[in-house]
Amino acid sequence: MKRVALDLEFIFRASPTILYKFFTTPSCLIRWFCDEVDITGEEYTFIWSGAGEMAKVIDDIEDERVRFQWEDAEEGEYFEFRMSKSPVTGETILEITDYCDEDEVDDTKQLWESQMKILRQETGG
Repeated sequence: MKRVALDLEFIFRASPTILYKFFTTPSCLIRWFCDEVDITGEEYTFIWSGAGEMAKVIDDIEDERVRFQWEDAEEGEYFEFRMSKSPVTGETILEITDYCDEDEVDDTKQLWESQMKILRQETGG
């Protein structure tokens, strides 16, 4: 099955600083992304329904970008959160890059959209 990159964009009222915190701190990650998380240095173990998956931070620029790589990811694959401010509206633009099998694109988009609804509620918009 061919793997494809998926680029999604979401608009938030919350600042990049607030969003960055929700991507990097355990108390915030469990509010929208996973059931539990254990962070050791650059390694994050995300836990859903008792099963853990490990990802390593491979790029991190505070309030701007966090890029993770799953331990079992194919070469060159990652998932990334990029934040920027719209110069026109002042809103925060959140761009997500993820990879999935080409027959899972719609499901992956739906998953991220549902996660963003939760994140938007948790961050106040």
